[in-house]
Amino acid sequence: MAPRDDTQPPTASCPIEAIAQAYLVTTEGNEGQALRIAITDALADLMEGDRRARAHSRLISRGYVRGAKDDAAEGA
Repeated sequence: MAPRDDTQPPTASCPIEAIAQAYLVTTEGNEGQALRIAITDALADLMEGDRRARAHSRLISRGYVRGAKDDAAEGA
């Protein structure tokens, strides 16, 4: 079996392996640091998704309020 070359991305493997390999290459094989950076990136992505969902929810809520005001004005 040939030794593994950590400087090259894996070929024909799942995206998880490619992502893990990219973090390991970035950290020069330091698994602990790669894990911390991956967790930090994942949490940042989750927080950004949550922020966008809240903003989207506020836009929808405002649309309902505006629609209700328009309906009330038409009924008067």
